[in-house]
Amino acid sequence: MMDNNTDKQRSLAVAEAARETEWRKPSFVGELFMGRLPLELVFPFPEQSAEDREAGDKLLTELRSFLEREVDADRIDREKKIPKKVIAGLAKMGLFGIKLPTEYGGLGLSQVNYNRIVQLIASHCASTAVLLSAHQSIGVPQPLKLYGSDEQKRKYLPRLAKGAISAFALTEPDVGSDPSSMATTATLNAEGSEWILNGQKLWISNGPIADLLIVMARSNDPAADHPEITAFIVEGNSEGLSVAHRCDFMGIKGVQNGLLRFENVRVPNDNIVLGRGQGLRLALQTLNTGRLTLPAAAGGVLQQANAIARQWANEREQWGAPIGRHEAVAGKIATLAADTFAVESLTWLTSAMADRDDLDIRLEAAMAKLWCTEAMWRGVDSLLQIRGGRGYETADSLAGRGELPMPVERMLRDARINRIIEGTSEIMHLFIAREALDPHLRIAGASTTSAKINLGRAAAFYAGWYPQLWLPRLTLSGAPPMPGLLGRHLRFVANGSRMLARDLFHMMLLYRRGLQQKQAILARLVDIGAELFAMTAVLSRAASLHGPSGSEPVADLFCRQARRRIGVLHRAVYRNDDQFAYDRALDVLDGRYPWLEENIVSTWRKPPA
Repeated sequence: MMDNNTDKQRSLAVAEAARETEWRKPSFVGELFMGRLPLELVFPFPEQSAEDREAGDKLLTELRSFLEREVDADRIDREKKIPKKVIAGLAKMGLFGIKLPTEYGGLGLSQVNYNRIVQLIASHCASTAVLLSAHQSIGVPQPLKLYGSDEQKRKYLPRLAKGAISAFALTEPDVGSDPSSMATTATLNAEGSEWILNGQKLWISNGPIADLLIVMARSNDPAADHPEITAFIVEGNSEGLSVAHRCDFMGIKGVQNGLLRFENVRVPNDNIVLGRGQGLRLALQTLNTGRLTLPAAAGGVLQQANAIARQWANEREQWGAPIGRHEAVAGKIATLAADTFAVESLTWLTSAMADRDDLDIRLEAAMAKLWCTEAMWRGVDSLLQIRGGRGYETADSLAGRGELPMPVERMLRDARINRIIEGTSEIMHLFIAREALDPHLRIAGASTTSAKINLGRAAAFYAGWYPQLWLPRLTLSGAPPMPGLLGRHLRFVANGSRMLARDLFHMMLLYRRGLQQKQAILARLVDIGAELFAMTAVLSRAASLHGPSGSEPVADLFCRQARRRIGVLHRAVYRNDDQFAYDRALDVLDGRYPWLEENIVSTWRKPPA
């Protein structure tokens, strides 16, 4: 059996082999971590073309009517299923092939229009939004569109565009975010024509009803040190593929999600996507755009939260005035509005970036997912607090006693999953930190798995780079005139990027290779970068000549609050209790504080019948 350190090294090696190692295209966030601010990549704020917007508007009008008429979100939540009539209606509108090329029967719409559709659906029914996004953001359509062979595209994409439901099967019961321990195997038969799949996959959205799946399996000898992960297209009705359990969650109750069992499932050799051993690479690159669905959904939820908060805070009176006029509630409403504007700004900026072919958005997508899902959770939690007891009450119960069925309780339950799916917030921190460190590793000729450093090359670079991080930026190349007080916030972003680069460099000097283990510090550095990126998106949108009317005060408020958050994070990089807290965590894990658990009843400890 391998020791813990060997396991870590193997996991790192597998992750390194799967990640994109080259930066062939520019990245705004990548440059941000190096203390640079390429504003020309984000200014002016990208506006949707009239033609593209018209294509989306027509479909959104039809979709809005369909959602209002046919989709009872509370019933879906209550009965834990999306009616077949709803799925058929979505398919009839072409919503199972939104981004698929028209030559395969898809709508051929842009990422911006795709996310406009997701935002509208998510504002009303999270389960329906997950059905569609799991199908085409990470399900079979996106990997095939990016990496499928011509034969695979001709065979499967028309089916998917017409409404065949798909799923993406990566996670396993004992394997979370570490694919090096994947247990599902794929064994080539003696003739070399078929693969035999055996294993289990857990938490597979759409899995129990999927017509087609992308399944990740280990295709080399399980005894080998480094697993070879391959992606296979698997028919949902394959012999030997069964649904062992349908999972039931805190929220998104209507989503079909389950534990899938593969027992000698035969898959043709032609059903490998991208190539043998390229499964993790396919998964990571698919997620670069797949994650952008979550900011769009967050925007829809927060827009709904604003509508509910505004109406309720104007109607409900306490102590002689509407509750929205009391400072404690007013502060929550203002922050909700500011964060919604930021989520919207990040959504449309990164969506437009995805529609371009000249940018590398792996960091932008991950950072937008991280920041927007955290903001959504804060926002919906604040909304529930504003609604008070009515926020905690179900919409069905409210309607049953004659009140407006504002679905705040359901919104909170549905929102929580977004900090977990498609990369938990913790994994996003580590992923972004690894990519932010990459330029420094390349400069030094090192890697996360090697201690070898080219000291001469590193010294030559840092001797010129580091002193520049202390010089103030007097001018900002690529920035248009900023309205009102917003110019000072953009200067803060410029100086903040240099501060971030200095902080990252200082931590590298202090911890060296051990920095990758300092997850709390890395998370703070990433959060600083996320706040700076959000500020940039907000400022770019507010500065746009075609931006939302009256956006300047909201943008100003957001930037003020973001700057305060950055200040707290920056100070905590250098002054924190991380090691002390870690030691106490080990004490807890070792059972040294039994009195923390002494007066409880824990029936969950009993083994299942």
